[in-house]
Amino acid sequence: MERSEAQSPQGETARILVEFLEVAVTSIVFLKEVYPAGAFERRRYMNVVVQRARHPELREYIHSAVNGLLPFIQKGQVERVAVIFFNADNIPVERYIFKLMINQSYGSKVEEGELEFSLRSFLTKLSVSQSLSKVLPNGCRWEITAYFRSLPQVDTSKDAEFWIPTNTQQWQQPPLITPIKSMNSDPLNVQLYLEHPIFSERKS
Repeated sequence: MERSEAQSPQGETARILVEFLEVAVTSIVFLKEVYPAGAFERRRYMNVVVQRARHPELREYIHSAVNGLLPFIQKGQVERVAVIFFNADNIPVERYIFKLMINQSYGSKVEEGELEFSLRSFLTKLSVSQSLSKVLPNGCRWEITAYFRSLPQVDTSKDAEFWIPTNTQQWQQPPLITPIKSMNSDPLNVQLYLEHPIFSERKS
């Protein structure tokens, strides 16, 4: 982002949100036990104990994917960010969805402490949400996917080059949705929920 954009309420909000998403995605991957517990180490973030990936490639993937969305989140182009887990047949079995909305007309100074306090509650809720999720089958993989309200132009943004259209299979029926946490405030609204396929689409 340009310096003036970064200093705008939307730029400041996007910066805080992207930093939070990086920690939240790592927490989800840890929670799902995709990797051994030793692949993570405890850290404090927003005065909450969280997990940080120890493996450089894992840490870099999460960091690059989420931070690559920064200019698009700031402009309100990103509707949802999802952490999707797939079975061995490459079919989604579970999705953690962050639904985002930054108020583009908000013009006041961002109260960083208040915003971080609200986002911290998501991390607390995530840490006790394991009972809401499903045990993953063997051979699972995962990825971070962003859903844009409008596709960015590759020729006008170098950041867009890092995001390609997904070929992820979609469920045939509307998913089962389990709310985890939401916040509604200016300048930021966030909803976190789980999506599962209906019973007839699940594969053992």
